[in-house]
This record gives sequence, C-alpha cells and structure tokens, in this order.
Amino acid sequence: MHVTIVGTGFVGLVTGACLANTGNRVTCLDVDREKIDKLNAGDPIIYERGLEPLIQRNVEAGRLGFTTDAQKAYGSAEAIFICVGTPSDEAGRADRSAVFAVAEQIGDALDAEPAAPDAPEPIVIVKSTVPIGTGEAVKRAVASRTSRPFAIASNPEFLKEGAAVDDFNKPDRVVIGVEDESTAERLRALYEPFVRQGNPIYAMDIRSAEMVKYAANTMLATKISFVNEVAVLCESYGADVDDVRLGMCADERIGKKFLYPGVGYGGSCFPKDVRAAITMARDAGEPAPLLEAVDEVNQRQRRRFLEKIESHFGEGGLAGTRVGIWGIAFKPGTDDLRDAPALTVIDRLLELGAEVVGYDPVAGEAARARFGARMAYAHDEMAALDRAQALVVCTDCDEFKQPELEEMRRRMAEPTVFDGRNLYHPETMAKNGFTYYSVGRPTARPAAAPALHDA
Repeated sequence: MHVTIVGTGFVGLVTGACLANTGNRVTCLDVDREKIDKLNAGDPIIYERGLEPLIQRNVEAGRLGFTTDAQKAYGSAEAIFICVGTPSDEAGRADRSAVFAVAEQIGDALDAEPAAPDAPEPIVIVKSTVPIGTGEAVKRAVASRTSRPFAIASNPEFLKEGAAVDDFNKPDRVVIGVEDESTAERLRALYEPFVRQGNPIYAMDIRSAEMVKYAANTMLATKISFVNEVAVLCESYGADVDDVRLGMCADERIGKKFLYPGVGYGGSCFPKDVRAAITMARDAGEPAPLLEAVDEVNQRQRRRFLEKIESHFGEGGLAGTRVGIWGIAFKPGTDDLRDAPALTVIDRLLELGAEVVGYDPVAGEAARARFGARMAYAHDEMAALDRAQALVVCTDCDEFKQPELEEMRRRMAEPTVFDGRNLYHPETMAKNGFTYYSVGRPTARPAAAPALHDA
C-alpha cells in the first residue's frame, strides 16, 4: 500500500518507519526542509530506541522517503495518516489548527490529482490525539476542497516513548474508527502483520475511537495521581508506601502497573490529554471533578517534593548551594522534556539561587537547549555530584538504580539525597551515611556517618 504520513514527530516517524518495514511504500511529509534532509540521510532527528536503524534500513531499501512536496506525497496515496501536534492552549483545549490545515491541504492535493482508473479511494486517517468529533470536522474540511471521493477514519496511537517501536510492532490492540466496513477491512489488512499473534483489532465508530485514547490516558494518569495521594497519607501518618503498595497491588483487580509513587507524571500525552478531557467535559456542560483532581494532585506532587528540598535547607539556604540532578527527561529512554517534572524542580532551584549541575543519559542536548548557561551539565552521573550539597533524582533511568554509594559520598560535600522516584532503600541509604528523602516513606537519617575512603 502507498502510505503518506503527515508530520515527522514522534508518532509520525515511528508509524512511517514501522509501516515501511512491512513492505509498504511510505512517504513522510513535513514543511521543515532541514528536518526532511536529515531524515533522508538516515538521521532520525529524535531519540527513540530502535528507530534510527529502522529508518536507515527502509530509506536504503527505497520503501521510506521524506519530502516537503505535498502534491508528491498525496498524489497516489491510498492511506494518509495525519500525525501533527495538537498542543494545549492556555485553557487546556487541544489546538487543532494544524490538523485542519492539513485537512485542507489534502483536499487541495486530491482535487489537483485525477484519480487513477480503478484506484481505491484514499483513506484520510486522523492519528493525532484530537477531541471527540474532530474526525467529522476533518471530513468536512477535506470535502470543502475537493469533489473526489475519500474515506475518513480515526486510528489513535498507544505508543510509549522509549518503547514505541516495540509497541507499534507488537500492539496490545489496534483501534480504528470508521464509517463503513470497506474502510475497516482495508485498515485491518494494513495492520495485519502486526497482530499475527492474536492481539485484537477493534473497529468502531469514529467518535468512540477518538474517546478511547482519552479514556486510556486519563485512566493511567489517574492511577499515578491516586498512588501519589496515598503516598501523602503515608507520609502524614508514618506508613511506608512501598509496603502499602505491595499489599494493595496483590489484589488482581487492582494490578501493579502505573501505581508507583513519585514526583508526578509528565510528557507529551498525560498532562495534555487530562487537561483536554477536562475542557471537553466543561464544553459539554458536564464537569469532570475526578480528572480535575488528577491534574491538581500531579501539580501538587511537584510542589510537595520541592517543599522537602526547601525545608531541608531553610529559608534562603539554597542560594549558592550546589545541587546535582539525575534525570531531566520526563521518563527514561527519551530526550523528551515536555512537561517533565525535572523542569519544575530545576526552574525553582535556579530561582532560589542554587547552582544546578544536571545529567541525563539521553536528554543532555535537549536540556542545553532548554536551560542554556543557566545550569551546568555533567558528562556522567557521578560528575554531577562533585562538591554537591544535595542530589535530586527526577527520572528513574537504569544508570541510577544501583550506584556506588561510597563513591557518591566521597564526591558530595553533603550526603543528602532527594529521591523523586523511590529508587533506593531508606535503611541502606542511612547505613551508608546519607540523609535520604523519598516519596511516601519516612525520612532516613544516618546514626553516624561511616568513614570515607579514597577511591
């Protein structure tokens, strides 16, 4: 099948590369010439595990190409995926202007290209995360610019950053929203190579498919905010959230996933989708108090974590204090800083006059672009601790999970750790001479600091 992908961001690149890898002829369209030139040279422009070799292999095989030429991209396309961004506006509503601009561009291109004899009508597929009813609006926008027949569909994505290629190749499920069975069958055929182990393809109406994405992401965000609220209660009453979580999650009805306490969720999906769902509810005259609380708890979790740091150092105590940061991206395995909790932490520390030294194994360049010379950047995690009076852990990268504690103490001016991801055992940290703050667990303090030994 000839597939066109509009937008070369995270979703568009993964979708295009994976579809090309199963033998489809894929053209990715973007307005940014510099990005297109890099992509045609095999540079993925974003970090995503497994994506670079996938792009390079399929570019070399001639199955995957990148262009800024809309007519070239749309000319013979059988399936056109809209994968452009829908960022939140100030009110939290998803900004659909890019989606509708693409819809009109598609209509113009279809109108300028006569349909080939016996060619199937193209399917315009909205893969961007959009409010309910957008598919119908996109259909009207395309139809306003062309008399050529086309089909409309919704195909929400469920890709986790850091594991997106695996998620696309081995999906839990594929959801398609369609208006007729013929369109459903064509999309089933496109996705058939990815579900041969029996995972389902669910075909439904377009509005329901659009809602699935919001329902899934807001549910996962709710689980995170719920366990963080439990963690607050644990801290207030002297309970240990790790033990509470074990007892709670042993119930099969509850499960274990997304129930880890921490400094809160971030990224390009959960914050945006929760707020968009809240505004959709308000627009419908049906407020969503549960989702409003989910968003507030997530923001409060960041504030509470910062309060621990500020309280430890006292009023004015952070001015001139050297603080190491482990992890800047919103999650491991990505360079995505969007709505990352670390940004809130770093911005506040800088505001209070701290000297911040950050390290992230993937997102270093993105951090430099965001903070510039306002903070310093270490070449590895241990270098971020040199002369530091505190370490703040914001992301649970694998590199941080079993550090050499003696080496940490030797490098730090003061062995104090604020762990926003509960990576370490409080008892172990205290025995090794650390003052250790975590989430939902009692603060651990050393009885007596052990002697330091030179490395």
